[in-house]
Amino acid sequence: MIWAGRHQIFINIWQSYRKLLKFSASPLILAVLALAPIAVADSDPEICPRPRFGSAIPYPADLRSNGGKIDLNLSFRTFTDRYGLIRYCYLYETKTSSPTLRLNPGDELILNLKNDLPAQEAPAGAEIHRHGTGDCSSGLMSGSSTNLHFHGLGVPPVCHQDEVIHTLLQPGDPAFAYRIRIPRDQPPGLYWYHPHPHGFSERQVVGGASGALIVEGIEKMKPQVAGLPERVLVLRDQMIPGRRFGDDDAGDGPAKDISLNYVAILSPIFRPAVLPVKPAQVEFWRVLNASADTYFDLQVRFGPTIQDVHIPQTLELIAMDGVPTGSAPNAAQRQNILLSPGARAEFVVRTPPVGTYAQLVTRAYDTGPDGERDPYRAIANISAAVDAPPTPSSIPAVTSKPQPVSYELQSIAPAGRRKLFLSEARVDPKDPTSKLVYFITVDGAIPKVFDMHQAKPDVTVLGGTVEDWTIENRAREAHAFHIHQIHFQVLERDGRDALEPMLRDTIDLPFWDGQEPYPSVKLRMDFRAPEIVGTFLFHCHLLEHEDGGMMGSILVLPVENR
Repeated sequence: MIWAGRHQIFINIWQSYRKLLKFSASPLILAVLALAPIAVADSDPEICPRPRFGSAIPYPADLRSNGGKIDLNLSFRTFTDRYGLIRYCYLYETKTSSPTLRLNPGDELILNLKNDLPAQEAPAGAEIHRHGTGDCSSGLMSGSSTNLHFHGLGVPPVCHQDEVIHTLLQPGDPAFAYRIRIPRDQPPGLYWYHPHPHGFSERQVVGGASGALIVEGIEKMKPQVAGLPERVLVLRDQMIPGRRFGDDDAGDGPAKDISLNYVAILSPIFRPAVLPVKPAQVEFWRVLNASADTYFDLQVRFGPTIQDVHIPQTLELIAMDGVPTGSAPNAAQRQNILLSPGARAEFVVRTPPVGTYAQLVTRAYDTGPDGERDPYRAIANISAAVDAPPTPSSIPAVTSKPQPVSYELQSIAPAGRRKLFLSEARVDPKDPTSKLVYFITVDGAIPKVFDMHQAKPDVTVLGGTVEDWTIENRAREAHAFHIHQIHFQVLERDGRDALEPMLRDTIDLPFWDGQEPYPSVKLRMDFRAPEIVGTFLFHCHLLEHEDGGMMGSILVLPVENR
């Protein structure tokens, strides 16, 4: 069967089975459907190419620093495929999409970004999104505007580095040079880059605009990964054909389709990607949730038969959000890892022996009555074979005494304490179907959507200090708090000790069930690095919410201002 009009074909199949199989049915039954044979056709060969669905995953091209530097040109492109889905991509040398950038602490990254999107008219009201003037911006914000955020890196929030409030690239502008130096004390681990034009971030990230960035050297702190085969796995989400941005969840299906290294897992058949591995091999997996809005609650599962792939395997957590874990007892061994949008996990896993069925899956995550539906899905069939291709890269061997992990903040006294809350409101409070607007508010202030032109930042802190922030979720859907430029340590959840032996830059906040107290986290925020002085952002990393106003600004003052 030639794969033509796949979405309608899938809908017809789904309707035939839905009386027997609801989407909430057993994951074991879904696994059987996921493994059933189905023909596919080649993806469009034009701009922003994608692999065939159900195929073996490709790996991003590696660009490694040479002489302490990476100097590359990226073209930001778009393409509408045969199903009406708008793709976005960063093309390197016109053919390689979203390369993985590998740098060492102290290295320089020079990234010349050319906005090659077709020009669009700025929408009505775009004046409120006008960025600053000068070298870092031009024109009004529209769907063809873009910029770049280096998620998790502690680099200066200034023009040509990691600044997204005023920096704006338009079609036809000359290539814009991002020049950043990886701090020498940047933790070794997995970071990423993606567009951040306020009001249009979700569309570009859902379209696939994202790539991994790795700060090398994790084996120096975590010698158990030295010499291990390495895989970079990028999870993304994408629109379902026929569904528009802002549509409410409908029916039994998910809010969005997902993909692994651009191999799509498409509803309603949910055929997983294929992950060929050597049998019974210890590997190091670096997993990035580069989705705009989708949570992944990851498990690796084994089973003796197709119908019985349900035994969760132990994952040894090595790092979260680019930061190696500490030595506390709860730092490593676990059977599932929750990744909210923007989060990363790096872990050691053993591949299955020959003859064992295995899958990488995401468990269902309840985002609340006003949230999107993130159901159980098999992401990849892990296929063990002696002749499987080797991993595209490996971690270097350790050549010196391991360095201690010393990123934890619990012993540092906070210089201040704050409370912020996340909330939502309908444009028309009397109409439960009207559009939602989103707020992140410092306690005591009046909730407001983010304003690109506000003269005063929402928060001002002194550099060289740490602070304790309590973040409450007062909405009937889950959110994910993220702050640019810094990391934080989770101290408490819902008022109870939940000290995490690692630092994060993105943290999940479950939905409010309507009964107080509100779900909350207490975070120790680290403002000590001198590189972060300036103004930057914090927001919900569900990009629909960020675009809708759930964002604030923070000014870090130099130490000498104390």
